[in-house]
Amino acid sequence: MKLIVAADKNWGIGKDNKLLVSIPADMKMFRQETTGKVVVLGRKTLETFPGGLPLKNRTNIVLTGNKDFKVKDAIVTHSIEELLEEIKKYPSDDVYCVGGDSVYKQLLPYCDTAIVTKIDFAYEADRYFPNLDEMPEWQVVSRSEEQTYFDLEYEYVTYKREK
Repeated sequence: MKLIVAADKNWGIGKDNKLLVSIPADMKMFRQETTGKVVVLGRKTLETFPGGLPLKNRTNIVLTGNKDFKVKDAIVTHSIEELLEEIKKYPSDDVYCVGGDSVYKQLLPYCDTAIVTKIDFAYEADRYFPNLDEMPEWQVVSRSEEQTYFDLEYEYVTYKREK
């Protein structure tokens, strides 16, 4: 399983159930990377999507502790075990964990690739992603040229977990 995340200098990823910043080119990269694939996400992340609806042209799998939660056009799972069983139906390279923070933290041990949009700015955040640079099992395998969006600089960094 892969994961895809946009994080600021302090590995902040969100505040008040919203992304810290919306960068059009990053959104486009996310769409290109995940269209036709499987996205795994938490209920709160799903609720931030337009209309609270699953992402189009993807298989959406929601992980939630809420037993009563139902959503049209998505598969709902209620435990890591149930989720891991469900994703066995798909090629692991086609499965992307897309957040939020608690889902990232729970699924990080099951991921082998992390595609991180590293934003060179520190926002006020209340949700964070684990700092992969401090985890020896995660190694940077590629980084893009520096990108800019107005005066914001960012880059795409791919990490692989060493076996």
